[in-house]
Amino acid sequence: MNLKKEDYRQRLIDEKIKKYLNVFGAISIEGPKWCGKTWTSLNHASSVTYMTERGPRDLAKVDPKYIFTSQRPQLIDEWQLVPSIWDAVRHECDSDHDKGKFILTGSTTLSKDEGEEEVFHSGTGRIASMKMYPMSLYESGDSSGDVGITDMLEGVVNCKYLRKVELDELAKLIIRGGWPENINRNIDEIDLIPKSYIDSIINKDINERKDKKRDSNKMRMLIRSLSRNESSIAGNDTIVKDIEVFENSEELLESRITVADYISVLDSLYLTANQEAFSINYRSSKRIGKSPKRHLIDPSLACASLDLSIDKLLNDHNTFGLMFEALVERDLRIYMDYLDGHLYHFRDNTSGDEVDAILEFRDGNYGAVEIKLSDGSIDEAKENLMNFYQNAERKPKFMCVIVGHYEAVIQDKDTGIYIIPITALKP
Repeated sequence: MNLKKEDYRQRLIDEKIKKYLNVFGAISIEGPKWCGKTWTSLNHASSVTYMTERGPRDLAKVDPKYIFTSQRPQLIDEWQLVPSIWDAVRHECDSDHDKGKFILTGSTTLSKDEGEEEVFHSGTGRIASMKMYPMSLYESGDSSGDVGITDMLEGVVNCKYLRKVELDELAKLIIRGGWPENINRNIDEIDLIPKSYIDSIINKDINERKDKKRDSNKMRMLIRSLSRNESSIAGNDTIVKDIEVFENSEELLESRITVADYISVLDSLYLTANQEAFSINYRSSKRIGKSPKRHLIDPSLACASLDLSIDKLLNDHNTFGLMFEALVERDLRIYMDYLDGHLYHFRDNTSGDEVDAILEFRDGNYGAVEIKLSDGSIDEAKENLMNFYQNAERKPKFMCVIVGHYEAVIQDKDTGIYIIPITALKP
C-alpha cells in the first residue's frame, strides 16, 4: 500500500526517519499538532491506524495487538490516547528483532495521572524517539539554501549577491509561521491558522492532560506573557510581574508555582522550545548566565496571541526584531537537530555581553551567531561577536551575522565573520 501524498513537501526529518527505520524496530515522532507529523509518517508507512477514531481506539484498549497489521511499517497516529500501545509495540519489536515495524506519532506527553503508569518500559534500543517541528524557511521553499551551516563550519562559503527580501515579506513569514497547511495561503488568510491554534490550546488542549482542570483565561494570560517575553531571558517571577502589569483580570496568575504548572501543560503539548545557556570557558564560569531564552515553538503563535499583523510589526521595530529573532532561532533549532547538534545562547552576567545563538556540533566545535533584522545593525553585531571571541578560551569555529533585510552573502575581510540572509540559509 502506498500512502505517500502526491503533493507532499519533503522535510529534513525524512532522511532521519529512513535511517532510524533501518536500525530500530519502531520510531516515535513527537511534536506539536499541525506540524506535519502524520503526513510525514504516511510518506514512510505501509499501513495506518488512527487512535483518534473510536473503533480502533476501543479495540486497542482491549488489547493493542488487535490493531497491529501485517503491512509494515505501520503508523499508529496519536498513540498516547491508549498508553498501553507503547509496551505492546516494544514487545512486538522483541518478538523477532525485525526493523522498521512501527511509526508512532504523538502531540501530547503523558502525565502520571492519565496513564504513564501503563508504560512500563522506556523502549530503549527498540523504539527511537525524535522531535519534529514546524517547517523551516528552507523546507517551505522560502530560503534558497545558497549557504549551509556546514559550509561555514568547513569554510567553503560561496559569497554572492542575492535578491533583497523586503521587510513586509519577512513580516509575512513570521505571521504565517511554519505550519504546512499555511504555506500557500493568501496573505489575507495567513493569520487564521495560528489564531485558531491559540484558541484550541486555550479552550480544549489544556485539558488533554486529565490530572486536573486548568482555567482557560489564566492560560490565555500566560501565553500572552510568554509572547511578550519571546526571545528574552525571563524567569517565572518575571512572568508573574508581567501579568500583573499587563492583564486586567481579577484572577491573575499570582505565583511562580501556578505559572510553572501552566507552562508544564504547554511543554506537554510541545509548544515551548526554550534555548538553554551555553557552557564554555569564558573568563570566570561564575559570570555565565544559566537561564534559558524563552520561545514558543513558532513565532506565529506569539503574534497570534498578541494580535500582531504585518502592518503592526512594520510599525513596531522592537517587537519586529524580537519576532524575527524567534523566526531565525526556530530555523536554527531545526537545522541543528538535523545535523545532530544543539542550539544554545550565551550571556555574561557581569558585563552583559551576549551571543544570540551558539551552534554546537557533535565533535564539540561550535559557531557563534548574532541575529539582526536589518543591515543597519550589522556593525554592532560584529562588535559583539569579536568581544565574545576575545574572551572565549575555546574559540568558535566560525562566526556569523544572520540578517533579514540584506542582499548578499559576504565574509567580512577584517574579522572573517559571515553575513548571511536568513532566506539563503540551510543546514
